[in-house]
Amino acid sequence: MAAALVAYLTLWPVPAEPVAWQAPVDAGYPGAHARNHRLATLQHIDLGTDQGPEHVAMGPDGRLYVAVASGNVLRMAADGSGREVFANTGGRVLGFDFDDAGNLIAADAIKGLLSISPAGETTVLADAFDGQPIRFADAVVVADDGRIFFSDASTRFGPADWGGTFEASLFDFLEMSATGRVFEYDPSRRALRLVAHGLAFANGLALSSDQRSLLVVETGRYRVWRIDADAQALDLREATPKAGVLLDNLPGFPDNLMRGTNGRIWLGFAKPRSAAVDAMAPHPFARKLVLRLPRALWPVPPAYGHVIAFTEDGRIVADLQDPSGAYAETTAATETPERLYIQSLHADTLGWLPNR
Repeated sequence: MAAALVAYLTLWPVPAEPVAWQAPVDAGYPGAHARNHRLATLQHIDLGTDQGPEHVAMGPDGRLYVAVASGNVLRMAADGSGREVFANTGGRVLGFDFDDAGNLIAADAIKGLLSISPAGETTVLADAFDGQPIRFADAVVVADDGRIFFSDASTRFGPADWGGTFEASLFDFLEMSATGRVFEYDPSRRALRLVAHGLAFANGLALSSDQRSLLVVETGRYRVWRIDADAQALDLREATPKAGVLLDNLPGFPDNLMRGTNGRIWLGFAKPRSAAVDAMAPHPFARKLVLRLPRALWPVPPAYGHVIAFTEDGRIVADLQDPSGAYAETTAATETPERLYIQSLHADTLGWLPNR
């Protein structure tokens, strides 16, 4: 029996081929990230039977739009009243923005890049590049000139094949082969352009105020990049003058980016850093061994509520935490003059705080 167990733990095939890398030393919660409980007083908007308000934005009609796990995009008043289903994509929208025509442009982790008309009709804009599927469309931002930028988190593990967005992301983090990409979609030409690749899980996106740079979250390496929005197929595994790291060695797994008021940008952390995960970074075999264990034994960090705001030069100007993790997977924050809405991958309510 013991020999069979050893053979299984060392030889059984697994879907990932882990790559060695060196995690930065976890600095914990110093300075601007000092532990606090500012998220502990969240108020909640009921979402009915829906869960996972992963992305939240105010629409051009002044109503709140919320993407949830069922594939629904909900629409409601700012206080949560009048909730209705605006559209259902049949997939999982993880990020969206609005174009000048009022269409909701969605990054659907299963369906690809979508356009949803004000009447709720869905059109696929892009679901493949160079003959290969877009497996994990994640975040999207629409430029003033109509160009659409979006991230494809992983070419290796898509939610449609691996049990959902959270599960697919775990496989990608354990492999760390850095296959995430950023694309531009030009609606006038209906054409895709590869902006950058080589990201360890390409996630949240935001445009700089002058629209010349993209801010891009690289979740697996705990950082945020600033890259040239006009770049062509940048390989971010190599040094390049067209890209630089804006925020590095962050205290958690960074997720979505959302522009707020007064020029600041909000970032959520879906999970805190994990000493066990960082310790395995240089050891591909150890991560293969983990993949052979029951999922309940994987080193998934505990819940920890955490969102921050920063300026375009990388200065942290707000940090809100709830160490209890009562509102789990705080993927981002959406700021309006009246409220700060807190997004989540799995919660069954939409959290919010008064914006004072």
